[in-house]
Amino acid sequence: MNAYGEGLPAYRTIRMTVQEGPIAAFADEEAWRARERYPTIVGMGLPVFVAATESERGGWEILGSAGDTPQSVRDSLGSHFRRLAKEAAEAGRAGDRKKYRAAYEKLDRVAVDELRVLGTRYRVVRVEQFIRLGPDGPEPPRPSDPDPGEVGEAHRLPSRIKGFVIDPYIGTGMAEGLLKFDLMQFVLKAGTAPPEVRGDSLRAVETHPGGVLLPAEFAIAECGGDGQWKPHSGAAPSPQAARDRLAVDFRVMTPIQQRLSEAEREEYARAADRLDEKRGAGIAVAGRRYRVARVEQLVRIGPDGPEGPRPSDFDPDPPIEAHTKQLREQGLLDDEDVSLELNEEVREIKRLMEKEEARRAAWKLRRQQRKQAARSSGPDRRTDPGSDPDTAPESDTP
Repeated sequence: MNAYGEGLPAYRTIRMTVQEGPIAAFADEEAWRARERYPTIVGMGLPVFVAATESERGGWEILGSAGDTPQSVRDSLGSHFRRLAKEAAEAGRAGDRKKYRAAYEKLDRVAVDELRVLGTRYRVVRVEQFIRLGPDGPEPPRPSDPDPGEVGEAHRLPSRIKGFVIDPYIGTGMAEGLLKFDLMQFVLKAGTAPPEVRGDSLRAVETHPGGVLLPAEFAIAECGGDGQWKPHSGAAPSPQAARDRLAVDFRVMTPIQQRLSEAEREEYARAADRLDEKRGAGIAVAGRRYRVARVEQLVRIGPDGPEGPRPSDFDPDPPIEAHTKQLREQGLLDDEDVSLELNEEVREIKRLMEKEEARRAAWKLRRQQRKQAARSSGPDRRTDPGSDPDTAPESDTP
């Protein structure tokens, strides 16, 4: 498979190895089945971005969760340097503190995507996202995908990509290796994007021909009356985190955005209740189908490491100091304290969010009480497997 000879660099190779252990073998088998059931791969839309630091052991280590724009990640990287500066000051390392301070002050002023601080490189890294499609729609979560979060609590779990090392030398299973190869060839088709966006897509295949798969994430896909599936939400770290977002959307945002009647609000609230209780992969409400869709993630790799933001990537906000200056010049920012009067829609969102938080707190308390009662009743107690969200079977039948 090596057409370039033995000297092919690591970033241009795909190392496929035997996956050790039953869980890894099962995951690779699932990946093979997914190729058959969901053969079409489509781009999810706009990319996301992460901050990463070059590791002494090789590769680049991701520092935190993803952001929607390069500037959001630059801001997070600035916060990272502020934290390091504080730790250096507390440890009496004045020189290190000065270096970290210079780094975050630069990020406040200038849109830079790479810095070297105390001999270590930091970079804003671009992540492309894809969804597999089959005759029945997007691929749902696989049985081997981790889903540990409880209902309403999944956002408290640590990010799966934080600490992940982007290293093309690390081997993958056969199915994931083939997926990586497919995604590395992906370019936007003519007519599907502005010329400058497609041009960047074509150049990336040449400048960053390698790739590394990140842990899969999960988004909500929606199928309307036309039978076409489209993204409904951005990716979340786990299937339950995606369900939680959809449940909040049903109870809070949809009633306001679609100006639902009381009867319609109750219909969406019942759908959210079913989503919480069953923890399934799909739900139907008001003639629409929603599904938790598995999102594949790829970082392109070149000779100097992972790909950074492209010139055509959506990045509307300037660094914080420049943004603050713009707002002041436009009269939209006043240093004096002002009282903001919330409009009716914002007040309604606030009211529904408070209602949702109270509902989830009560639901969590009832769940704890049921578990306590189950423990008190002894080992012979029999329960309906669908009565507890932790034991309810996955289902994609709306």
